[in-house]
Amino acid sequence: MELKLALGECSGSFDMEKAVCNHGLFMMSPNVWIPSTKSLRRPLRLADSNRSVLVTISHPPNQSFLVIQADASLSSSADEAAILKKVGRMLRISKKEERDVREFQTMHSLAKERGFGRIFRSPSFFEDAVKSLLLCNCGWKRTLDMAKALCNLQREIALDNGKARSKRKRSTKKCRSSECIANFPTWKELVCWARVDAQYLEERCNIGYRAAPILRLVLMFANGKLDEDEITKLEQSSDPTAFQSLYQKLLGIKGFGPFVCSNILMCAGFYQRIPSDTETIRHLKQVHGKGNCSNNTIAKDVEEIYGNMIHFNVWPTGDETTLLCSYKFRMELVEEYESKSGKLSEPDASSYHLVTGSLFRDK
Repeated sequence: MELKLALGECSGSFDMEKAVCNHGLFMMSPNVWIPSTKSLRRPLRLADSNRSVLVTISHPPNQSFLVIQADASLSSSADEAAILKKVGRMLRISKKEERDVREFQTMHSLAKERGFGRIFRSPSFFEDAVKSLLLCNCGWKRTLDMAKALCNLQREIALDNGKARSKRKRSTKKCRSSECIANFPTWKELVCWARVDAQYLEERCNIGYRAAPILRLVLMFANGKLDEDEITKLEQSSDPTAFQSLYQKLLGIKGFGPFVCSNILMCAGFYQRIPSDTETIRHLKQVHGKGNCSNNTIAKDVEEIYGNMIHFNVWPTGDETTLLCSYKFRMELVEEYESKSGKLSEPDASSYHLVTGSLFRDK
């Protein structure tokens, strides 16, 4: 079944390859980038949030719409709307996101020339949040493996119809093709399973200490302290105070440090905070000559380098935007990696684990 998503005012700036291949998230399961066709393939949730369908997203040349090819028929207009909404989120097809892209490209003519502006994200805030946590304190290959393991766990949950399980009992049901799509788990699915046995989540997916913070995030949603609808509204706003409030709420979750929370907010559409970790320090040292950059100095170094990108602009609508530090940093990082390994869109998925900061170590 084929759906079309109109690009609208985004059509002038949209580049499928650039919109996807600019952030490590696009390499993480269940995403599959297909270099030969410049298309993205992954499962997406239907309206009931329980069932998934595999889709392939592409942008026909010189067309003002995206084509979404679903591997199964969609039984309702609600399912179609759910798919379109998720694709729109991943590729930032909205008036707010287009406005941010244009503002950044106005301030940075090189970004417009190179088609950079959209930062890839997941179809849901929860997936972005968990994947941001998977980026921490480990090598890139393990990050990829953990994301894949969580998707395989979701497949197991789906086969068990989302029922809570004992760590001693394993599912023996045979997988039917219509039920076997390994999608990224939702917080609702993990409430049913992982809250019963946190140790199982840790060991089954080899995610180590991250199991506990993930479960704390799950419970924040389950207890109503985080609300999906409110976050969706926030993502289409330009209210820095509301974003800061969300940042502080996330920072209050044990195990969610400044890097994780800043990365989550960048995915949500707040670009003032640069997610800062050892990779950021390496970049500032090698690209910007900040040889003494460390955890103690990084905030000051970031302000010196990117402070001019913190820009306040009041639009005719009355909205105010706060940009654009992480936009600039992300563009630099993509350019740096591509200077060493070639275009991020070209490697086969089997080579993704090689695209790491080790490319920049002194030989």
